[in-house]
Formats: sequence, C-alpha cells, structure tokens
Amino acid sequence: MRIARGGASTGGPQGPVLGVSAYYHDSAAALVADGVPLAAAQEERFTRRRHDPGFPAHAVASCLREAGLRLDELAAVAFYEDPALKFRRVLATWLATAPRGFPVFRRAFPEWAGWKRRALDDVRARLRNLAPGRRLPPVVAHRHHASHAASAFFPSPYPSAAVLCVDGVGEWETTTLWHGRGTELVPLAHLRFPHSLGMLYSAFTYFCGFKVDSGEYKLMGLAPYGTPRYATLIRERLIDVKADGSFRLDLRYFTFQYGRTMVGQAFEELFGGPRRTPEGPLTEREFDLAASVQQVTEEVLLRLARTALERTGERRLCLAGGVALNCVANGRLVADGVCDELWVQPAAGDAGGALGAALAESHGRGAPRAHVERGTDAMAGALLGPGCSEREIEEFLTRRGYRAVRLPERELAERVSAELAAGRVVGWFQGRMEFGPRALGNRSILADPRDPGMQSTLNLKTKFRESFRPFAPAVLAEDAKDWFDLAQESPYMLLTAQVAAARRLRCPTGDTTGTNLLRVPRSTIPAVTHVDGSARVQTVTAEHNPRFHALLTAFRDRTGCPVLVNTSFNVRGEPIVCDAAQAYACFMRTRIDLLVLGDFLLVKRDQPVWREEGDWRAAIPMD
Repeated sequence: MRIARGGASTGGPQGPVLGVSAYYHDSAAALVADGVPLAAAQEERFTRRRHDPGFPAHAVASCLREAGLRLDELAAVAFYEDPALKFRRVLATWLATAPRGFPVFRRAFPEWAGWKRRALDDVRARLRNLAPGRRLPPVVAHRHHASHAASAFFPSPYPSAAVLCVDGVGEWETTTLWHGRGTELVPLAHLRFPHSLGMLYSAFTYFCGFKVDSGEYKLMGLAPYGTPRYATLIRERLIDVKADGSFRLDLRYFTFQYGRTMVGQAFEELFGGPRRTPEGPLTEREFDLAASVQQVTEEVLLRLARTALERTGERRLCLAGGVALNCVANGRLVADGVCDELWVQPAAGDAGGALGAALAESHGRGAPRAHVERGTDAMAGALLGPGCSEREIEEFLTRRGYRAVRLPERELAERVSAELAAGRVVGWFQGRMEFGPRALGNRSILADPRDPGMQSTLNLKTKFRESFRPFAPAVLAEDAKDWFDLAQESPYMLLTAQVAAARRLRCPTGDTTGTNLLRVPRSTIPAVTHVDGSARVQTVTAEHNPRFHALLTAFRDRTGCPVLVNTSFNVRGEPIVCDAAQAYACFMRTRIDLLVLGDFLLVKRDQPVWREEGDWRAAIPMD
C-alpha cells in the first residue's frame, strides 16, 4: 500500500490493529482485524464530555471488550497523525506570524515543547496503564490526511475510486486528492495550511456566534433561511478559487493563524459589524452569511471533486475530513451528477481518523478488502459501538425498579408504530451504538414526520435547542425514491435531497401544508422538511438494521408513510446516550413519552417519580 509520506505501514504480519485519535477533539478508538472494522467508539460517549479530546481509555477498553481481545494480542496500535510533524507546523506558524501570536505562543509552547510533540510516548504510557505487565504492541503514526483517506476508501464498496479529504488542518495538509485501487492509496495533490476550506467555514461559524469544531452543522442548517448576498464579496475578498478547486485565503481577514479567535477587525468591517454574541438573537445578516459561505463551500468542493475524478479517470468518489460532514454539499455532488456514485465515511471527522489509521496499518500488513466482492461497504451500518444485551437491560430495570413490559419483536413494532402515529415521541435504544455523529436507529429519538407541530415540539421541549434546527427523516430504502429526489442510497444520513411532491395523507392535526413553519414548502412530512424543501435523508435496509426497518415497515403499513423523524438520543450540549441508564435519564428529563430498551417498552406515566440532585441542565455546557 502506498500512502502519503510519513503514513506508510510498518509492514509485518497480519493481526488485529487498534486505531487511536486523541488530543485535539473527538478522540476515539477503533479495532480492525484482517481489514474489517470490528468495533469503534468515541470517548465522549463514556465520559459524557462532548467532543472529549483526551486519551480514549474508555473507548479502547470498549473496543477490546467488543472484540474479545487483549491489548497484548494486537499486532500494532496506529495513531491518526504525526505529532512531531504537527509540532513543526505549529512552530513554523508562530514564527511566521510573530510578534502577533506571541501571547498564544507563550501559553501553548510549554505543552508543545513537552508531551504534545511526543504524543506517541503518552499513548504508550496510557496503554500500559490499561494493561500493566502485559506486552505492549508497537505504536506507529500515520499522517492525518492519510488516515482520513484510508477511512474514506478502504471501507467503501468500490474496488477503485477517487478520494477527496477536506478539513481544517492535519499536520500541514488541509485538502488532499488520492487515487484508491484495491489496497493501495496513492496521493495526487494537496493544499497546505493556512489555506483551508474548513477554516473558512469555521470562521463564519465563529462570526455567527456558534462554537468552532461543533457549531458548523448549525451554520449549515441556518443557510436555507438566508440569501447568498455576501457570496460575491467572499469570492472577491476572502478566497481566490481556481478552476481546479485549488484556492488561497486572503489572510489579512483572519486571525486563526496566530490568535485565539478566528477573525478580527478587518473581517468585522467587511461584514458590517462585530460578530454575533453566542446565544444572541439571530438576524438577517447571520442567515445571509450562512447562505453565502455555504454556496462558496459547495462551489469549491464541486470543483475539487471534478478535479479528483479527472486526475484519476474514476467515476466513483469517496469523501472524508470534517468538511465531508456537510451533507448539503454532498447532496450537490450527487444531484449535479459530478460523480456516478458517492461514499462518505460516516465518522468523517477526527474520530474517524482512528478507524482510518487502523485500516491503513491493517491493509499495509496484507489484509484484503473482502467486502468489495460482496458489493457492500465494511462499516456494518456504522453500528460498531458498545452493545447492551437483553439480559443486561432486564437486570438494569429490575435493579432500579423501573416498570416495563417485554414484547415480542413484531408486537413491539406494532405497538410503537401505533404510539408514533398517535403523536407520541419515542426514545429508541437498540443493540450496538453508532460510530460517528449521527444517530442511525440504535440511539434515536423518533416521531411522526406528518405532524406540522412536531419540529417545534422536539426542538424546544425535548432537545432544548434552537428552533431553526431541522430534523432528519429515516425512510425505508425501498420507498426512498417515492418520497425524496435521491439518486442513490444514503445509509449514514450524509446526503441532503429535496422532498418529493406533496401527497394526500392523514395528518394528526389535519394540516398537510406545514404552514406553521417559516416558508416551508407544501409537504406531507413537514416535521422533516426544511425551509428550502430539503431533508437530510437516512435510507434504512433490513440488512443493516432489521429492527429499525421493521418499525418503519409497521409505521408505513399503519399510516401509508414509510418515514419517521430520527434525531439523536440526547439533549443539546450532551453526547448521544451510550447505555441504558443514560437513555432512561434522558427519557425522564424530557418530553419523550415512551422508551424502548431492546425488547422492553416503558411508558413515562407508569414510572416512579424522577428526582434530580441539582439542576442537570445547568451542568451541561451549551454547544
């Protein structure tokens, strides 16, 4: 396998490989054997600290437990980036921007001069603490974008493809093009820091009052409310984009290279005033800024994708990197016919780097890509996290004295579909947890998409989040094209498509127009129809998630609608629930009416009085 310099495999015998990403944000662990992902999880799900950057000790232990392996049985541990090379970039940036960056340099340099540039030593020490006295497998580093590229191509269903990775920054690279063939990844081109599409998008995220590295999806959701009246200004003053998608930023308007903020006075003057304060009112300016940077981002990505396809002669495209989570831009790639087929790594951000590093090491040791012959991807529906058995759930309920009824699978689907059709909100907890930022039917909150008031109810009374935020639909894969203008399946909720023409269906409120939602087009599923008529679609198959598929089928048979609202099982500022105790607590704290834990159905009115010690919402930082 050939990959970017500094990312080559150490070679050697095959065997299970543990991948680790840590020390920036969204730390994670992943376990791969013979090129097959066996387990993967983000540390935040265990520590309950959103985007936890620390060493993923809990995630490592979980992956080993799920795979039934010990640390000393592994062939290698693969870290997702090269800490020494990253240190050289950080140091070079400080020197290039001196003296403006000196305050940040003075605060951060001791850590970088110490353990951060020797992060692999810290990884080794942490692993020894997990398994004292046992043999420690070799710990090797792969380049950041090599890890992204491996996560994008190797689990994909394609024998060969163009690969595009776009994010904020790795060691030096911010954008890379690759050609994937078999178990080989060949780097073709790259762009280097500080010229970064991810940083441009994050700058607008910051300026619009959202948190960098977590609020970008809010900016994307805000964009349809505005008009792109600043797009020309962005092209003329902030980013010079060439025909092949390469670009340069005008660094006079940005401060991320040397400061603790993303933009400064010049950016504020360009866009008519200071940044919006977090939690402050949203104005037409923020709507239009979001629409404008989204339009420019899509233009750059489409040009980069066309270049990657032309350079490789491929018609299939794989994506990873944080920018690949922009499902609106992904939807454009498909809708505009830029490629024939698109596959996006479901954990496209830094968490997925753990999986990519493990895959790069595994395939470098000779592991095949056997799943390609079957015509499927290797992600197992992204259901790679820790599971919870029916016995464990029953013991939890009995120990706590919570009231539940156990139902056969078919009866459970019928009962829950009836409750959903009656307007109830359901917490749905099944099997193994999802890997990546999306809930895909195992740690989900579900509701009826036909109810025009459901979007507001879920945002304000269940999720406790901003009212403009859209919800995603889960739809039976076999019915998806009847309900959405979708040219391919979207199993990981990473494509946006237009909702198909309105249909005459019974709606709980009798309103099938969605007129209570700002500028929502006519839709029979208004709760998942955004203001521009789009939806972030998840297609569900019986192969990847048979129980969720059975529930959708029961709901379709009852209502004629094969679609459900599917949002993550958490509240704003909190990671998605991991275990049954967390699911129950979220159920009792919110306006969720029923909870399903495996085979067990719980109704809120039947539960013991729920008591909190202190204000639980105050303890959760707002994202």
